[in-house]
Amino acid sequence: MNTSRILTRRHFLKNTAIAGAVVSAMPLFNIRAQGAGRKFKIGLVGCGGRGTGATANIIEAAKSLGHEIEVVACADFFQEKADTFAKKYNVAADRVFVGTDAYHKVMAQKEIELVLLATPPNFRPVHLEAARAAGKHCFIEKPVAVDPVGARKVIALGEVAKQKGLCIVAGTQRRHTGTYLRNQNAVAQGAIGKITSGTISWCGNKLWFKEREAGESDASYLVRNWPSFLEMSGDHIVEQHVHQIDVTNWFLGRPPIAAIGFGGRARRKTGNQFDFFSVDFNYGDDCHIHSMCRQVSGCYTNVGEFYMGTEGSTYGGGKMQSAKLASLTIPEFKTHANGQVQEHVDLLNALAKGEILNGAKDVAESTMTAIMGRISCYTGQQVRWSDLMTNAESPWYNLTLAPSAANFEGGTVVAPKDDVCPIPGVA
Repeated sequence: MNTSRILTRRHFLKNTAIAGAVVSAMPLFNIRAQGAGRKFKIGLVGCGGRGTGATANIIEAAKSLGHEIEVVACADFFQEKADTFAKKYNVAADRVFVGTDAYHKVMAQKEIELVLLATPPNFRPVHLEAARAAGKHCFIEKPVAVDPVGARKVIALGEVAKQKGLCIVAGTQRRHTGTYLRNQNAVAQGAIGKITSGTISWCGNKLWFKEREAGESDASYLVRNWPSFLEMSGDHIVEQHVHQIDVTNWFLGRPPIAAIGFGGRARRKTGNQFDFFSVDFNYGDDCHIHSMCRQVSGCYTNVGEFYMGTEGSTYGGGKMQSAKLASLTIPEFKTHANGQVQEHVDLLNALAKGEILNGAKDVAESTMTAIMGRISCYTGQQVRWSDLMTNAESPWYNLTLAPSAANFEGGTVVAPKDDVCPIPGVA
């Protein structure tokens, strides 16, 4: 008799009540029952699509827990975006701030205890630093940096925030999704043995691009087209594919020790990023994970993760094949149907209970892993984890991209040229 069991998505959903919140195995979705409803006063930095979405997510999370959200202040580079957001969420006119230094004014609002940071990734380390200095809890969108210096800064800031009792939850929603939580728990218990290989991918269509307007400043042009420029987004291996890389680091319990890859530019004429990447991430212990991502329209699309172990296999949040599964005790992970809401459920639960939930190191290491893969593809060289984290003699250890957040605040932004990208072996 074959004792292996297939753990399917349908099986997951059947055994997952869409009503609660879990970060580990601990059920947290019982605040309403405890009569602990309260009002959280928040601020938003970055009023674009993701910032607006994160605000809607946290409002839904609070409502499901019996809490209330009041948006006290907001900030954005563009007046129109800030005003549109403020009108939707009833933010007073004198709490609507605009410009590259507007985030400071949000942090200065003493009644705000939680800020949502959802600007282009270029600005994340600087904005997180300001939030930490102001004593604010944070939700930070992924990725959290575009270069090694920025990623290391986020790790350091996360440690200081932890010492100060501040929560930091990141926009890596798969860590807050029931199917992923269940699979990760099973993998950690040895359900598929030692992971030896896998494939992860984010292969999709090209993103939007907005033509330059007459007389538009370099700063405005870059902010409006941030997904197309390396200096703003980190390139799509960092900005998008960080999700699958994060799941991989989580399931394996460590970042890779090295990366070697290739990529290139085939279709796009705007911005300065690659169209595709292919990376071999070496996780040590004879484990290699193949990563591929692509932004080319009209091609096969796929977003997901698959891992092969010595005693089974699993998709990140999908089916698991394991002969051991029947003998394991897998906790119930009661989560919201939307992982982007669950992120905020977990954050609000931690704040309501006075607990410290801090994912800065995890998201920064996943961001750094993606940066490592990007550097390898841009240069054609093998890049080691130590090159970015510990070896100050490495040519990439002190790599910083410009224009930086400081250039934006200082008014010294010079946009990179469109359709000029790194050449492997030369860059």
